Amino acid sequence: MDTVNGTGASRGGRHAVVIGGSLAGLLAAHVLADHADRVTIVERDRLPQGPEPRGGVPQSRHTHVLIPGGQRAYDELLPGFCDELMAHGAPRVAAPTDLAHWQAGRWFRRTEETAYFISPTRPLLEWLVRRRVLANPRIEVVQGTETVGLVGDASRVRGVLLRERGAAAVAVGREPQPLAADLVVDASGRSSKAADWLTALGAEPPVEETLETGLAYATRVYRTGEDGDAQAHFIVPNPGQTYGAVVLPVESERWMVTMWGLRGAEPPLDDRGFTEFSDRLPHPITRQFLDAAKADAPALAYRTTANIRRRYDRPGRRPAGFLATGDAQCVFNPIYGQGMTVAAFSALALRDALGENRRTPTTGRVQKAMYAASRQAWDISAGSDKNMPTASGSAARSTLADRVSGWYLGRVEARAPGDPAVGRVFRDVLYLSAPVSALFAPRIAKAVLFGPVRPTPQEPPMRPESV
Repeated sequence: MDTVNGTGASRGGRHAVVIGGSLAGLLAAHVLADHADRVTIVERDRLPQGPEPRGGVPQSRHTHVLIPGGQRAYDELLPGFCDELMAHGAPRVAAPTDLAHWQAGRWFRRTEETAYFISPTRPLLEWLVRRRVLANPRIEVVQGTETVGLVGDASRVRGVLLRERGAAAVAVGREPQPLAADLVVDASGRSSKAADWLTALGAEPPVEETLETGLAYATRVYRTGEDGDAQAHFIVPNPGQTYGAVVLPVESERWMVTMWGLRGAEPPLDDRGFTEFSDRLPHPITRQFLDAAKADAPALAYRTTANIRRRYDRPGRRPAGFLATGDAQCVFNPIYGQGMTVAAFSALALRDALGENRRTPTTGRVQKAMYAASRQAWDISAGSDKNMPTASGSAARSTLADRVSGWYLGRVEARAPGDPAVGRVFRDVLYLSAPVSALFAPRIAKAVLFGPVRPTPQEPPMRPESV
């Protein structure tokens, strides 16, 4: 297979095109700027000048968290980024100290902090990344323009076909225009059309693995007017209790409340319906928060929560010079809070693969590295979702290995709320800062296999144990 960078066929030296100005696209462009003479980001939207939502990120108005694994990745790519994010008001939430966390029928003890996550609004985080990345003079953005195809053939992609968006462009019947490139990276997100584009070149599209639960959620922003008494909390659904909620602070002294249920039992968007939906949860803690708070914006729905993995890493007749990253390669059920982190993991994998001196960075080798960067997040998200009663799709079938690991992980889940040592490793794995193998370390395995299920609070712990 030909090399990733090609032969410098475009004018002005090596040129990389990134489809989509998403987080994954911005971070990929940031990495590519060290290897190409110029990088062009092609973005359908007009990018906002500040921390504002944009149409191409429909989930941007919902709850987001930057978990510890993601914090390290962003700081490695953009040094000092997390401090900058918190300096702009993004709250730091200590785990388990600052949270009332309900899972598998039990409340976690609020013991000493072992990790923390940051809970910004998505527009703030995206704006700070965009501001950093686009300060590089090698990177430019073509806005208000959509990619409608690839240029090249089944052996190599040599560019993209672009068309200006908007009614005026359609009215005059403008034909798509080619933009030459030595490397094209698809960061167009969950709705990527790359499979069709590859087919049009005579190449093979990737096999898709899907897992859908029908989960749907809604989010509303609140202000509390209270000083320190508002309660950040998680209520995690399970196969026997399919309703969930997360209540977290964000910048500007606001709180985000997201609640979810399976399709047909999703949260309503009207004032009364949204509030009363919280009565379906296994504890009234969310209802108590809503009754004490004041809504700051209307409730908004999000319904697209399927896990989708496009297996570009597998053998097939696919062209050199084309890669997929972010949600265009692997997208997760958003309730697990992994997407922003995996976008950075994929950029680090791209950086490391392109910077390897011992071997030529072929397209296939780089794509395999980016697949590996998303694998643990997929195993967590899809592995949990396949246990839901409504799970369907090509990845929904449970294997014998799934059942054995599920038995063990069920024991982990039962002990994590009351055993601080098990809870710490449990969080580290979920927060993508430790491998799954950490759950099988001898000390943890002994506690999981032979240790008792320790007592936990009967009601949500409203204060840390140290207070």
